[in-house]
Amino acid sequence: MSPGPRDDQRTSHMPPPSKTPKRAALAVLALLAVTACAARPGESATEGGLAADAPLPTAVPEGTKLIVGDPQTKVALQLSGEIDKFSFTVEWANLSGGPQTSEAFRADALDVGAVAEIPAIHATWTGLPVKIVASRFRKDPIEHPTYELGIAPGVSVRTLADLRGKKIAYSPGQAQGALVLKVLEKAGLTKGDVTFVELPSTGDVYPNALASKQVDVAPIGGVNIKRYTAKFGRDGATTIRHGLRDDPGHLYVRTATLRDPAKAAAIREYVAAWARAARWVHEHPKEWIEGYYVKDQGLTAADGQYLVDLAGEPDIPADWSQAIARHQETIDILAAETGNPPLKAEDLYDLRYQAVGAEAIKDGAQ
Repeated sequence: MSPGPRDDQRTSHMPPPSKTPKRAALAVLALLAVTACAARPGESATEGGLAADAPLPTAVPEGTKLIVGDPQTKVALQLSGEIDKFSFTVEWANLSGGPQTSEAFRADALDVGAVAEIPAIHATWTGLPVKIVASRFRKDPIEHPTYELGIAPGVSVRTLADLRGKKIAYSPGQAQGALVLKVLEKAGLTKGDVTFVELPSTGDVYPNALASKQVDVAPIGGVNIKRYTAKFGRDGATTIRHGLRDDPGHLYVRTATLRDPAKAAAIREYVAAWARAARWVHEHPKEWIEGYYVKDQGLTAADGQYLVDLAGEPDIPADWSQAIARHQETIDILAAETGNPPLKAEDLYDLRYQAVGAEAIKDGAQ
C-alpha cells in the first residue's frame, strides 16, 4: 500500500457528466457546507464533549457510525478478511485527497480522510480545525520515493542545479506543489530562478504536459513514472530523483469529531485496523497486486508489481516527534510562499493516537 492517496495516481473510467447535473451537485454540496458550518458555531470550543486532553475511550457504544474516505484501506481490509470485524458501522466514501476531504468535512459528510501532509495545513489556514490521528511513512524513503522529477524530451536536467531557468509544473495546495518548493530550496534556488506553470496534478496531466513541452519539469508519481519513460523515453524523456523525503501518509479528522466520545473510540479502532491493513499489504504482495491494482484499479500485474516495489516497507512509528519536526519544515516553507501565518505542527496532531497504529501491529496484536 502506498503511504497515502496521491492525486496523480487517480484514474477514472466513467464518462464525464453533463455540466448541468454537475453544477446542481456542486450547489447542493455548497448548501450542505453552509448548513453544516452554521450548525457548528462552537467548533473551536472544547466544552460539551470529550476534552482534548482526556484519555481516549476504548469502548465503542452500539449504534456508532464512521464515514471513512480511505479507498485503499477498504480494499486491503476486504482482502485480509478484516472489513467485517469492526464493532461499529463503517460507511465508505469513495473519495480521497485534500480538496475532496475538506469539502466533505465542511458538509459534515465525512469523519475520517486519508491524505498526505499538505491537507491538514491548508484546512487549518482556511478555518477548518482538523487533527491527524495516524501517520505512516516508508522504511527507506530516499530509495523508495513517492515522486520523481519528470524531464521533458529534449530538456537537459541531470542535477537539481539544472532546474534554473526551467518551466516547472506547480500545483499549490497539493503534495507535488510543496515538493517543488522543497526541491528548489535544496537546490539553492528561488521561485525567481524558475517559471511556475500552475497545473492540477491529477491523472495524466503532468506526463502529458511534459510530453507536449508545456513544462520542462514536473513531479510525477506512482505508475506514471514507469509509463512516462516507457512511452516517451525514445523521444528523450527522462526522470531524476530529488533525494528528499516525500512519503507521509496520514489519517485526519475534524477536531469537532473528536469531541464525540463514541466517534473518538471508533476512530481509535479504525486506526488500529488501518495499521494492520498496511502491514497485511506488505506481507501479501501477490494478493494486493491482483485484488487492488488489477481488479480494483484496472492496472496490469506488471504495473502493480512496480508500485509494490516502489512503495517498499511501511513504517508506522509509535513516536511522532520526528514526523512533526519534518511537518514543521513543510509548514514554514508553505507559509513563506503563501503569506499564511506560520502554524505549530504539533497542534495538527492528536498525540493520544500516537502509539495506536504501532501497537496494533506489534506482535500481531489485535
